[in-house]
Amino acid sequence: MSIVQNVALWCFWISCGVVVYTYILYPVILFLVYAFVQVRRDVRFLLGRRDRRAGEPATTELPSVSLIVAAYNEETSLAEKLANIQALDYPRDRFEVVFVSDGSTDRTNSILQAAAETGEIRCVFLEQRGGKPRALNHAVAEARNDILVFSDASTLFAPNVVRMLARHFTSRDVGAVCGAVRLLGSAESHQTEGAYWKFESALHLMEGRLGATVTASGAIYALRRTCFKSLQPGDIIDDFLVPMQARQMGYRVLHDPEALATEFSADSVKGEFTRRVRLATGSFRALSRLRSPFLGSVAGWALFSHKILRWILPFLLIGVLVSNLFLLNHSLYRIIFLCQLAFYAWAGLGFLFRQRMQRVRYALIGYFLVAMHVAFLVGFWRYLWRQADSTWQRVN
Repeated sequence: MSIVQNVALWCFWISCGVVVYTYILYPVILFLVYAFVQVRRDVRFLLGRRDRRAGEPATTELPSVSLIVAAYNEETSLAEKLANIQALDYPRDRFEVVFVSDGSTDRTNSILQAAAETGEIRCVFLEQRGGKPRALNHAVAEARNDILVFSDASTLFAPNVVRMLARHFTSRDVGAVCGAVRLLGSAESHQTEGAYWKFESALHLMEGRLGATVTASGAIYALRRTCFKSLQPGDIIDDFLVPMQARQMGYRVLHDPEALATEFSADSVKGEFTRRVRLATGSFRALSRLRSPFLGSVAGWALFSHKILRWILPFLLIGVLVSNLFLLNHSLYRIIFLCQLAFYAWAGLGFLFRQRMQRVRYALIGYFLVAMHVAFLVGFWRYLWRQADSTWQRVN
């Protein structure tokens, strides 16, 4: 075997091993560890009969909460969002709502102004669009309470969500609480992002049970005010950086699957692709902020396996395909190469015939996965050339 083939062999199996570990072995190992911990808790419960769930404090013990919503050109969703906020079951004397409009150019400002005049909300109107990090900094500065709940303008909360999030902050070592998200969308999104999100939600649940939650959804998470540090203009993925900052300060970060919010996914993979490019750019920017995070062994394992490896998978998939080309003189590698071609052909058919393939369950997953990995490659390119900024817009 030549030197080139030896190098290709090492590259192939290392890349292939990391891909298999990320998508298959890590979820399996995580499930086994989660199951062991859950059985141990069940045994302790049977022996001691002590309630394991976080109790809801009495109304008089609930902390003061500021709900923060950053918006840019959200006129189509604001009426429903404001009605949803009115339906929240939380003591009004301990609850405020702060909207920040990041240079909106549609009817967003007039809608918010009308709501502010009734006393329902308080508003910050930024004249020029500066990006979500700047908008959140302004909103937090305006907020008066010790517990901050972050949400998107298109996100709808279950009536008890704020209570579910706030109950955990009776423990002084809790810095952040991440809620759960249910995705709604089109027929295409149900077959792509919706199906993938079920897998992701299962991982978040198991990591949460192990105390290894390292990220939140920007649609719903709560934070102790002392854990918030002003975001920098390039901090695109605030829902990752903010919980990590809480951990670095020595606080616990929890996941509460009972704190449920409804979010609307992009109608198509094309729309989700645009969002993922932006998130990928922010992810690579965030790498420099992870040099010395305050993480335990389990949380560090989850961060590495669930986040960091996902960020480099597109390069590894290219490595598997290219290195495989130098090993085709062996039958095993010819079979593996044909399997790769079949996978990418499946993805291509999903792109070309996505309308028809929506009718077949999971038929578009290949198309979705390839598109999301390509989005990360585009995001990496923009990161290298500093082509992206921190502004955001609604993805349809």
